[in-house]
Amino acid sequence: MRIVLLGILLAIPAFGQDSPSKVSGQVLTPAATADTDSRQAPLVLTLQDALARAKANDPQFRAALTELGLAHQDVVQSRAGLLPNVSYNMQFIYTQGNGSAPPTVRYAANNGVHEYIAQGNVHQALSPGMLADYRKVEAAEALARAKSEIATRGLVVTVVQAYYGYVVAQRKYATAQKAASEADRFLGISQKLQNGGEVARSDVIKAQIQNQQQQRVLQDALLAMNKNRLDLAVLLFPNFEENFSVVDDLRLPDPLPSFVEAQAAATKNNPELRVALASLRQTDQEVKVAWTAMLPSVGLDYFYGIDANQFAVRDRNGFRNLGYAATATLQLPIWNWGSGYSKVKQADLRRQQAHVELSFAQRRLLADLRSFYDETETSRAQLESLSQTAELASDSLRLTTLRYQAGEASVLEVVDAQNTLTLARNAYDDGQVRFQVALANLKTLTGNF
Repeated sequence: MRIVLLGILLAIPAFGQDSPSKVSGQVLTPAATADTDSRQAPLVLTLQDALARAKANDPQFRAALTELGLAHQDVVQSRAGLLPNVSYNMQFIYTQGNGSAPPTVRYAANNGVHEYIAQGNVHQALSPGMLADYRKVEAAEALARAKSEIATRGLVVTVVQAYYGYVVAQRKYATAQKAASEADRFLGISQKLQNGGEVARSDVIKAQIQNQQQQRVLQDALLAMNKNRLDLAVLLFPNFEENFSVVDDLRLPDPLPSFVEAQAAATKNNPELRVALASLRQTDQEVKVAWTAMLPSVGLDYFYGIDANQFAVRDRNGFRNLGYAATATLQLPIWNWGSGYSKVKQADLRRQQAHVELSFAQRRLLADLRSFYDETETSRAQLESLSQTAELASDSLRLTTLRYQAGEASVLEVVDAQNTLTLARNAYDDGQVRFQVALANLKTLTGNF
């Protein structure tokens, strides 16, 4: 009887004999319970596809780009303020006359009873603070650009976590399916051995308990997989599309660059430092703007056109109405009850705070770089060990089941081997996600390498 069952067991592939690395590269599809249109093939997404879609639909990332666009337009407007502007004015002014001929004005506020103005105006304002204000908005644009880079790298971390979270959720669901199938198979084996009088009833009861437990684990795995798919759909699609699949490209990663190389990249490409430096430059210019507001300013205007009692190129006597005028205005601040100096003090306080934030950003960069690099290096080093553990657990289950068939192992050993294999496979999959997220976090400091 045992020889026959042993032959059947060897003919059936043992649970978990596939190496975890063999799963890599497969296209993972949504669960069969998902309500999708069977007539339309699901959209297959890679990680790069997911990143592109998230950039188009994530509101926080789009808000950062909007702030960058607004800052750029502030630069355009400030630069335009440094240059002369041209305008054209048309105006008719009526003043009450005194009834004489020719009529003269009774209320001497204008140049005649009828005054027509149609002229172009070239205006130029000159003040020491204009250039400082332009440099301030340039620094603000650099600040917004650095913040948009932070938003970009932060979005990468979010997408990586959601994308590979879904990949691993599907892997765990597949593992739970295999575990449930193995529990069913082992229950059948124990029942046959009981019928042959070779094992006790307690072995069948233990197999039944294990089978029921694996069914509950399978249900939880399905629930977790569907939840991860929905989270990813919210992140990627503007119309909440669920008919999609993702590519499982998890594999043993390439070696990391040395810490010295990562540190050099972080020093050069870190957006947090750029934010702190741009904030410091902006506050420096705010101090200059505040000081220059207490200095003299000049306004220049040139007018050409008609400013006459008749709306005509020539008047009744044949003289030309077209002409020009120019004005120059010097404005010298004298007394403003200390508000100008108060603005200088405000700007200087912001500059001092920016110095403190820059120093902190430099220290935080060094600490985060070491922490993220160590996390990435450790998680990568553990991947190979986790893979080997899963393979060993698969082989252990196969051998333990054979020993149970031969009467050399207890039912508890088989159940323990089943649970160990499930835990080993899930640990390997979790290790893959841990590495990918750790690598994405490291790249928020260094950029791609």
